[in-house]
Amino acid sequence: MNETPDALYRRALRRDSSRSTIWVGTAILTLIVATSLYISRAGEKYGTAVTVTTNNAAANPTNTSEKTTETKSMSDTDLRKKLTPEQYYVTRENGTEPAFRNAYWDNHKPGIYVDLISGEALFASTDKFESGTGWPSFTKPIDPAHVVEKTDQTLFMERTEVRSKEGNAHLGHVFDDGPQPTGMRYCLNSAALRFVPVEKMQEEGYGQYLYLFDKTAKK
Repeated sequence: MNETPDALYRRALRRDSSRSTIWVGTAILTLIVATSLYISRAGEKYGTAVTVTTNNAAANPTNTSEKTTETKSMSDTDLRKKLTPEQYYVTRENGTEPAFRNAYWDNHKPGIYVDLISGEALFASTDKFESGTGWPSFTKPIDPAHVVEKTDQTLFMERTEVRSKEGNAHLGHVFDDGPQPTGMRYCLNSAALRFVPVEKMQEEGYGQYLYLFDKTAKK
């Protein structure tokens, strides 16, 4: 059966169209598979890194550098799981806990206060004083290099915010109405801190700060 030139032309077009559709479909399928494989491998790699640092920290809980590494590797989702809602609100959303209804405002035990997230040593009980505000207050940090001060213009006023350097956690604010010898008042949130009693400091890897309590021990 002889076909007209027009019919032959139309058949050729359909054949080319089918081939193009097949090629496009194959290319899209290949792209989807490659993307899925990449995401899967990336997820496995991230999960392994978190597991390794977490296991290392658990194996040697006295190593504060490993504690810091563990938290630095945590995603925001991991931190939400690790912290209580109030702790997350304070440290990550710059919140403020209720006065007189927090863990350390009236804690008088000797020891140090470390960053809840990174574990870095921040403040000592030897510099803690009764401010009457309902929040734990200190005249100075153990090491100024462990805290970062930033201008805070929220609540229609200008204040100086205090954050931990390694954990980048919101701690509270510092004011210039404290007692001597510094005249400063570091007003902090208990929810951003973890207290390490002096008798546990060596065990938890903070032995280098025991010198802070030498005078207290001699009294």
